Amino acid sequence: QVQLVESGGGLVQAGGSLRLSCAPSANIFSFNDMGWYRQPPGKQRELVASIRHWRQIVGGITNYADSVKGRFTISIDGAKNTMYLQMNSLKPDDTGVYYCSRGRHMGGNYVSDAWGQGTQVTVSS
Repeated sequence: QVQLVESGGGLVQAGGSLRLSCAPSANIFSFNDMGWYRQPPGKQRELVASIRHWRQIVGGITNYADSVKGRFTISIDGAKNTMYLQMNSLKPDDTGVYYCSRGRHMGGNYVSDAWGQGTQVTVSS
């Protein structure tokens, strides 16, 4: 149905920064909440950040995993039809495949119903 294409991953030294991008095949931001997941090596996919109501509130209403709070920022640029994940002060534990996600919030909890193919992020010590 809708395609979510991530980009911006790569190899970075600990303490460095990366910005991931997600470009949907169609305009879905007006109808869905969005998020970023990641899957560390050998582990299950985990929610990193989510965003909702970005058209009603500038910057959107965002939520972050405790492990990335203060270091990562999720945002949407409606004019470019792109969602971003700005990642600063990266740690080796941030290593994994990062996925763009479409979903919704249910009772304040983000639930995903679609993912992209993922982009690899590797943080060296």
